[in-house]
Amino acid sequence: RYVLEALDANDWALGGEQSGHVILRDVSTTGDGLLSGVFLLALMQETGRQLSDLASSSMTRLPQVLRNVRVINRDGLESASPIWDAVREVEKELGDSGRVLLRPSGTEPLIRVMVEAPTLEQAESACDRLCVVVEQTLAAQ
Repeated sequence: RYVLEALDANDWALGGEQSGHVILRDVSTTGDGLLSGVFLLALMQETGRQLSDLASSSMTRLPQVLRNVRVINRDGLESASPIWDAVREVEKELGDSGRVLLRPSGTEPLIRVMVEAPTLEQAESACDRLCVVVEQTLAAQ
């Protein structure tokens, strides 16, 4: 749901998450691994390039840290201004060299906190700080 919302809000055509959910918005509104695979194979055939070559020329791999914080009400994330203030602070620190994603789990009482940064140390530090704020604001007692 969140990937599709981001695609719609930014008028993007392709989106996904580390779990493997990939959405090709112009073709489907759900994550479909077979469809993604067919499009990737078609691109490889069209360009005559190997997957490793396509990936290395189009992606910058950054260290990523993902942590889960148990909460009482995962829906409280949207209106938790102390959390979003902390997210903005981390995003300002990272600038264009990293990213932050907080989202409620769709199946468990958890908030998923993910940070990508140029170094693992930066990602861990930022993720730790955000997890503390989430715990202080929404965590189960």
